[in-house]
Amino acid sequence: MALKIDVGKALLPKKGEELPGDTIEVGSSESSTVVVLSDGLGSGVKANILSSLTAKMTVGMLKYGCDLSEVIQTLAGTLPVCEVRHIAYSTFTILQVFDDGRAYLAEYDNPPAIIGRGGTITHVPRNTRVISGRKINEAYFELDEDSWVVLVSDGVIHAGIGGIWNLGWTHERVQTYVSRVITTFDDAQEMCDDLCHVCQRLYAGEIGDDVAVATVMVRKPRYLTLMIGLPKDKSKDREMLAQFMAREGKRAVAGGSTSQMVARELGRELRVNLGSMVDGIPPTGYIEGIDLVVEGTLTIERTLKYLREDRKKVSLMYKPDGASRLCAALLEADDIHILMGTAVNPAHQSPDLPEALQLKSRMVEELSKILTEKGKKVTVTRF
Repeated sequence: MALKIDVGKALLPKKGEELPGDTIEVGSSESSTVVVLSDGLGSGVKANILSSLTAKMTVGMLKYGCDLSEVIQTLAGTLPVCEVRHIAYSTFTILQVFDDGRAYLAEYDNPPAIIGRGGTITHVPRNTRVISGRKINEAYFELDEDSWVVLVSDGVIHAGIGGIWNLGWTHERVQTYVSRVITTFDDAQEMCDDLCHVCQRLYAGEIGDDVAVATVMVRKPRYLTLMIGLPKDKSKDREMLAQFMAREGKRAVAGGSTSQMVARELGRELRVNLGSMVDGIPPTGYIEGIDLVVEGTLTIERTLKYLREDRKKVSLMYKPDGASRLCAALLEADDIHILMGTAVNPAHQSPDLPEALQLKSRMVEELSKILTEKGKKVTVTRF
């Protein structure tokens, strides 16, 4: 069974700086996902340039087929060392996870990656290799379902230093915290956001060192099938519904007429939840066996607005309105199949209605574009 390699990343700049001195780059080769966390010496623009150079060079070389050992050798031979402090101008952690669960880790002067499964820390031994005079810690290990890896920069380890804790949060405390809370999060991004939130609190809102967190979670893929609109040819109703019901995962229906067709063909009752009307968003419905039933164009337009604003799933999932619930379902899914009916709804031809009501096709295109940019696999089938 194929597994989903879910990657999240979050950065916080040091107080007084617009740009973080740390960089996280995520890239994909033919059979693997690569995550690079680089920490530039100091903070601000100069540190950002150095860490960006390191991370982008790594992902770029891997993308063009270079072996990881070549990449590390190039980095080790290229990155300058501060003549005064005798430390690298840019440190790095590279994690490569292959589609079959094999993983490779390379660490250079960054805090050790935290590796686990479920709520248990996995102790992975490292081997030290000297490349171009730099000591690189390497590890080969396996990741399977419910496994995870968390990469952090020094800014996380040092959070609270001289305040809540004399020596900062420390790697040991961060590791304990991650193992305790990670199973409460559905997505890698939520783990990253939570760690950054804790760091902000430990720094009392004044970040003393750039913070970078990258999380990789291995889990089952999440599927969502979304039906929007009726087929142009009414005889295709059952074919469209058959595709809708056959696919695994969650199912959502958008559109009043579409919801009525689904209920009719399934021989089930369609009920309307008037209590879900919030801020001008039409009410949701309920059909047994369907995870989400919402109104069509107006709800999708509001959903698009939330996606453009990059709202987080956690801020939407407990709200009652259809747009929030649809947006949360789209953000949760990894693989989204949109079944789009091309029938023209007579109710949408009035010039008094908002222009958005005439733009279903364009809205589906924008939905696909935004969700693809967020790393989702999106396919559209038209009827």
